[in-house]
Amino acid sequence: MSKFSIRWPVALKRDRHRSRRWLILAIVLMVTMTTGFIVWPMSPPILDLRHPRSADIVSLMNHWRQGDLVVLIRHGERCDRSSHECLGLADGITRLGSEESQQLGRSFAQWGLESTDIMHSPITRTVQTARFMFDTRSVSQQWLADCGKTMRDDVLSHKQARHNLILVTHSGCISDFEKQIGFKHAAMSEYDSSLFVQVMPDGKLNVLGTANLPDWPAIPSVGLNP
Repeated sequence: MSKFSIRWPVALKRDRHRSRRWLILAIVLMVTMTTGFIVWPMSPPILDLRHPRSADIVSLMNHWRQGDLVVLIRHGERCDRSSHECLGLADGITRLGSEESQQLGRSFAQWGLESTDIMHSPITRTVQTARFMFDTRSVSQQWLADCGKTMRDDVLSHKQARHNLILVTHSGCISDFEKQIGFKHAAMSEYDSSLFVQVMPDGKLNVLGTANLPDWPAIPSVGLNP
């Protein structure tokens, strides 16, 4: 009997053991990645606002009445990154962006803005967006342009009890905020998107989700009265 025929079963067992080990490692890695995604998703959930009686709308209405919401809104479509007609200055928004921002503002107006504080970044595109959304209700705030590592704390420091807080800001600022509340790999926010966050009595944050422009059509017909 040759040495090859003697060594063959040993080599075969070694290969099988190695393959089994790699298979187990692959399964463990897959389970870890899947579990991690389920426990901590990449981005805040997209809210279902298309149906007047959806669970998301009911939840938002309840929080809005209680005045415990912070809403971070990205400005309208940028003029310098679009082929659409500019509204005016090159660092502002497009005419389409102004129309979409105005539409979103009407949606919020349907909810009632009496107990809502509204602030915007002093950069041209956010100034224009806030004006088309909320007319002169919004107040310019430099920290909404600076953002960075203090974004979460700055948001909380401007939130008053029983008052909702709307912040018209930038995608980078929203990303800073998301990273600081656990969504380190969230997708970049869309133009005129709204990130809804509940501020609980103990100061902890509960991320309710994001609504993009196409998710809003059902909202204007929903009133705050039960």
